[in-house]
Amino acid sequence: MLRRAVTTKAAGHLVWAEETSTGRRRNLSFEEEEAFWAFAAVEVLRLTGIRNEELLELTHHSITEYRLPTTGEIVPLLQIAPSKTDTERLLLVSPELADVLSAIIRRLRGPSGTIPLAPFYDVREKVWNPPMPLLFQRQIGTEHRAFTPTFLRTLLIGAIAGTGLTDAGGAPLTISPHDFRRIFVTDAIMNGLPPHIAQVICGHRSIDTTMGYKAVYPAETIEAHRAFIARRRATRPSEEYRTPTDQEWDAFLAHFEKRKVSIGTCARAFSTPCLHEHACVRCSLLRPDPAQRGRLEEIRDNLIARIAEAEREGWLGEVEGLQVSLAGAEDKLAQMDRRTPGSTAINLGMPRIAPAQPIREEEGTASLRQSVGDQQ
Repeated sequence: MLRRAVTTKAAGHLVWAEETSTGRRRNLSFEEEEAFWAFAAVEVLRLTGIRNEELLELTHHSITEYRLPTTGEIVPLLQIAPSKTDTERLLLVSPELADVLSAIIRRLRGPSGTIPLAPFYDVREKVWNPPMPLLFQRQIGTEHRAFTPTFLRTLLIGAIAGTGLTDAGGAPLTISPHDFRRIFVTDAIMNGLPPHIAQVICGHRSIDTTMGYKAVYPAETIEAHRAFIARRRATRPSEEYRTPTDQEWDAFLAHFEKRKVSIGTCARAFSTPCLHEHACVRCSLLRPDPAQRGRLEEIRDNLIARIAEAEREGWLGEVEGLQVSLAGAEDKLAQMDRRTPGSTAINLGMPRIAPAQPIREEEGTASLRQSVGDQQ
């Protein structure tokens, strides 16, 4: 419980209280101020997906409107100043965001009904910007100062600490301004916003960057895939999804039974013809069986002998075809070597010893003199 504390006249504009159990004095005005700005920062970041530097540069002039040419309806927009990509963009102000912006403006307006002007130091450009009606500013004494990135992070740390939330390991949960950008993209795409529209809203140059912000969950992936299959089935002809006949099913099973050949397994797809007229040794779809290595070596040796016979007899038209088959057989043997467990053999070729260079007599004498001189 709290009990109102007695304060001096100098601090009369602040509300102080004491905890009845511990007697600790608390500045409720300061706590309320921090709580409001933490709420405002979280809501604006969550509802817009803007960067923290863009948040700190929002002014009263950033709130603008657009009249639809078809209906004449006025649509509120939020103008985002160029930051990382040097590109200005406009965001639609939702009703929730409009409530937050209205609360900020009501708090900042002075007796004259205008928002005070506050200078702003750009930490990236290292320059002072002229005084502007910033939406994220606070009064310290008689001065109006803009929020700094450090103060913004402090607000978020205090807000998340007050919730008592923890991560999967039980450690206190931490959050940064940029995390709300990821939350915004994930929530928008999961609720049907096209990724390329989310890219424009976030100000990304590449859609890959936008999709990198999108969190993907296993359950979401499964449900999305099931929905995709259902939509595809609804748009395709119904006869493609009929129950196969017994003859069609037997033909499908027979395809896999006939994949086995003498030197391996044929990996061609169902209902596709053989492109090499069953010259399997030439086919890239053949998966050679290491147990049939001896048979494949016999085929290779036979091809070499046939090529030699064809060249000897002058059957040049047959030589070219045999050489293609020989190349295929050697490729299948190389595949077997790569698939054999524990096979680490690498062909480095035969070593060659360079011939020794003769040493002329005067070069040998000069070298011997130099060596003796070094020892002395």
